Amino acid sequence: MSPASSRPREIHLGWSGTAARIARDGYSEHGWVLALDGREQSHVDLEDPRTVRHEYLARMTCMVDALRPVGAPLTTLHLGAGALTLARYLQVTRPGSSQVVVEIERELPGFVMDRLPLPPGTDLRVVIGDAREQLARMESLRFDLIVLDVFTGEESPTHLACSDFYDEAIAHLSPGGALLVNIGDDAGLRFFARQARQLETAAERAGVGGAWTLCAEALLDLRTEGNLVVGIGNGLAVAEPAAQQAAWIAAGPHPAAVLDPDETAQLVRRIERR
Repeated sequence: MSPASSRPREIHLGWSGTAARIARDGYSEHGWVLALDGREQSHVDLEDPRTVRHEYLARMTCMVDALRPVGAPLTTLHLGAGALTLARYLQVTRPGSSQVVVEIERELPGFVMDRLPLPPGTDLRVVIGDAREQLARMESLRFDLIVLDVFTGEESPTHLACSDFYDEAIAHLSPGGALLVNIGDDAGLRFFARQARQLETAAERAGVGGAWTLCAEALLDLRTEGNLVVGIGNGLAVAEPAAQQAAWIAAGPHPAAVLDPDETAQLVRRIERR
């Protein structure tokens, strides 16, 4: 019997008032989804956590795998938990990674881990609270990877969607680290443009590399709603950007768009002019 089969699959989250439910994905024996108020938020394959079905997370794994040689552990901070899909991926692909998760919904991490257990040996600490407040309390801690996954377009928390917060996050990166931000946006991509501009500004102030953008090709062609991943940091500042761009395009999911920092800046200017 699967670990999730015989346990309650729905709870009420106190901070947001959202209903969180875990259910089978409907097409895989070992696949499960976490839904918030009926909307799928995360997917987990308990048999093989290397299987990442959500497109934006798959693009994130490509960027993660560019930071260090395959198998090398990464110290990682996740701002936003979901079903801990990326944390699971890191454990099975980079055993020995030390991970911290900050989640504002107190009930969510325990609910997820009880019903969808983490891979054996996972070193993961859960911190409950606001992402910015908890980051400030980490003082001298440094991370190879920081992942911010809390944005939902114009409804995103304003105290996180700003260059000052990005300054604070960059200060917690190790010398070869990277900050990856999932930006969910509506048609027109104006929220994305503002965030990419803020990330670019913060990267320039800190003197680190950025900002790469990975997304579905259709998002750029049609400016439709969807998720774009923006990454900054010296871990992504490669000597041959064209080779890195080609590798990420080839890795997919397809059809893929990969914009180097110059191309990201050009896209932002085009959106801002509309």
